[in-house]
Amino acid sequence: MFERFSPAARAAVIGAQEQARQLGDHEITADHLLLGILDGGDNPAARALHRLGIGHDAVAQRAQGLGAADAQALEAIGVDLEAIRTSAEASFGPGALDQPRHRRSGLLGRRSGGHIPFTASAKAVLEQSLRQAIALGDKVIGAEHLLLGMVAGDNDLAARTLRALGAEPARVRSEVLRELGRAA
Repeated sequence: MFERFSPAARAAVIGAQEQARQLGDHEITADHLLLGILDGGDNPAARALHRLGIGHDAVAQRAQGLGAADAQALEAIGVDLEAIRTSAEASFGPGALDQPRHRRSGLLGRRSGGHIPFTASAKAVLEQSLRQAIALGDKVIGAEHLLLGMVAGDNDLAARTLRALGAEPARVRSEVLRELGRAA
């Protein structure tokens, strides 16, 4: 399927792999694909996301764990995250609650630049991007099709991420189609 990807879509997938590595994750998620789109240069999907107010930092924060809204929700029910962190670090050392960094090791313990697999949700985005390209009559899968694939299933992980960042899936789709000069 990757042979049908445009340079921008390939850059987004390669960028997703690099984002997963930088975050120390052992799988590529839909959030990593979203980061890959945003970091993939000037493409219709990135322009649509920027118009919706979605940037790299907000997605990266979401990919790393609890966001500000999650922390506020926990605080509202009496959970003091700072007290929990202080207690855990007193018992287990600084950074005890930080996400573990999964590193792949190669020969002699060196970090490998090898393959990082896609999660089921990321695979679904890639499959859906092909369907989106076909539905639009396009022969090549672009970064815009990746983004359309993310919002095709309203309850998919990628759609939930975008919704949490303030962009409803229907609005994302509309912005991408507007960027492409097509009616929604």
